[in-house]
Amino acid sequence: MTLSFRTVQVTKKFPLRISRGLSTGSTNLFVFVSDGEHTGIGECAPGTGFDETLAALAQQQLTDLGDISGKSIAEVYALATAAGIDSGAVAALDIALWDLLGKQAGMPLYRIFGLGKPTVPTSVTIGIEPPEVVRERVPELLKDNNGRALKIKLGNKDGIEADKAGYEAAREVAGWAMLRVDANGGWSLEDAKHMIAWLAERGCDYVEQPLVRGAEDQLAELFAVRRLQIYLDESIRVAADVARFADRCDGVNLKLMKTGGLTEALRLVAVARAHDLRTMIGCMGESSVSIGAGAHIGALFDHIDLDSHLNLNPDPAEGLTVENGIVMPSDRPGLGVELVKS
Repeated sequence: MTLSFRTVQVTKKFPLRISRGLSTGSTNLFVFVSDGEHTGIGECAPGTGFDETLAALAQQQLTDLGDISGKSIAEVYALATAAGIDSGAVAALDIALWDLLGKQAGMPLYRIFGLGKPTVPTSVTIGIEPPEVVRERVPELLKDNNGRALKIKLGNKDGIEADKAGYEAAREVAGWAMLRVDANGGWSLEDAKHMIAWLAERGCDYVEQPLVRGAEDQLAELFAVRRLQIYLDESIRVAADVARFADRCDGVNLKLMKTGGLTEALRLVAVARAHDLRTMIGCMGESSVSIGAGAHIGALFDHIDLDSHLNLNPDPAEGLTVENGIVMPSDRPGLGVELVKS
């Protein structure tokens, strides 16, 4: 079994600003695993600021694993995580191995996993912007992507009054789309209490990551007085995190770049269900390759935020479709997604 790599510069159509900063694009690392007859593909795109230096480091970490021939996907995942390899790089290898397995079996991954196709529409995302930009951009985002749900990024550095103005601007032009809020840990405890109560009166479905990762000790107080469901994102990386914080949230948002791919993602969903939590799958700056991997397990989730590929100019991969707002996995073997731009 051989590994090969390719890096691709991806650019966002619309720069995405969240509470932690601005992203205009990234250097994504694509990993290829070949058995001599079939080749699986995976992608590493772990968040804001992923550049050529980090991509080169991820490539070197995976190369240093050595020969993985004869090892199961679970064994490779355990080996890579034990070696301390970045979770995004592990995800790229893990996804490539699952893609290879699907191609070897001649089956799409959702069938390998015993799942149907997803039925939940993806949210499309509007970043932190002035109200006039929000009013202009939201209708375009929803129209271009047949959007049925809108995720509004809050946690504005200018404070909660700026957040309120941004939310109201989105609400004015969102039409019948469902509204959700992601603060990306941008609020203090008191601001989170105030904003959740305020949003509950203005058509918001739920709030994601109200407090910064590391402030989970404050979540119990917020959870006790919440008027909207609280989902955790940055606080949750692997399945073990779910059990730690299950008593102070309503649901969890997993991302393949955090879990290290599909192997741990399946475990995380199982643990969340065991704790009666709701589930969400999100994304970072991935193309259709990693988004396709998420779509193949989309049937497991109450909420889906797989929209990063829709904001790339261009998406370097192809093979996914959006049907009535739902990101649909391919029926071709494996991921059914291929890299077309290098």
